[in-house]
Amino acid sequence: MVKIADVARHARVSASTVSYVLSGKRPISAEVKQRVQNSITALGYHPHAGARSLASRRSNVIALVVPLRSGMHVPVLMQFAASVVTSARAHDHDVLLLTQDEGESGLRRVAGSSLADAIIVMDVELDDPRLPALRELHVPSVLIGFPADTSGLTCVDLDFVAAGAACVDHLHELGHRCVALLGSPHAVYRRGTGYATRVARGFRDAIARHDMTGSTHPCGITREAMAATVRDLLHEHPDLTGIIVHNEPIIGPLLEELRDCGRRVPDDMSVVAIGPDDLVSRFGVSGVALPADAVGSTAVELVMAKLDGEAVPAATMLHPILTVRETTAAAPLSRRRLKEKA
Repeated sequence: MVKIADVARHARVSASTVSYVLSGKRPISAEVKQRVQNSITALGYHPHAGARSLASRRSNVIALVVPLRSGMHVPVLMQFAASVVTSARAHDHDVLLLTQDEGESGLRRVAGSSLADAIIVMDVELDDPRLPALRELHVPSVLIGFPADTSGLTCVDLDFVAAGAACVDHLHELGHRCVALLGSPHAVYRRGTGYATRVARGFRDAIARHDMTGSTHPCGITREAMAATVRDLLHEHPDLTGIIVHNEPIIGPLLEELRDCGRRVPDDMSVVAIGPDDLVSRFGVSGVALPADAVGSTAVELVMAKLDGEAVPAATMLHPILTVRETTAAAPLSRRRLKEKA
């Protein structure tokens, strides 16, 4: 096993100098620091985690709070979590995954026990009960999501208001005038979850701006729940020609259900989705991709900067990008008018 003394001999410095390079407790010249880093790489030296933590007074662990609640689609959450883990390892940090819904007490437990150097919080509600603790704790934190009041917090996420509006804008440009939003399950809206509420707001704002007809419909994730919602929707809105989906598990089954109901996609019904790019692209659905990698890595960069005492922006909103695929086309009435003009 390579020891710190071996690194010192290889770099032609003292063992204490190597320790100072690793801990950052004393300023070391750039030339010496580079020599030590080169020796560490050449010899394959790995600092002992316990000793390193004692030296730096850090645990080299980031706590990722992902409470698994009803209505949440775990595969999508894990995409964000995987991005956080990968980015944290690039900073020589591990991730402590906390999935119990412990609320404020869980955050205080993590901070009080020095389990982690910093905290990243997911599934943020508009009036999240964990916010007072996050503002009071002397542990750097970043939220993946935006509450209603962001004062004293650091937040990053996709701009979900703009994402909902972008989907409506796309359908409006294609001549659609009656559209619907199939959203998350009821439990997600009852909790006031930020991302779901913001998509609905963007949808409503764009509907009003374009003077369109639009309705929002919370939807369960099972095939039976989705089918019942869709059949009721088609019965209540016979002029409906566009559907926006913000509910990942139902994207594929929805396309099948529309076929079963005699609606051809995109000839009779255009479909736009907000979801993971691999999922929407697999079904050829037009939509806004969830930038899990970018959001997760940005959250880690922000929290690492806060650990180093650097100033960071309070809010980081990622702009939505809508990709057009084969599930959207001109509204049926618009196509007929174009044919008549021709």
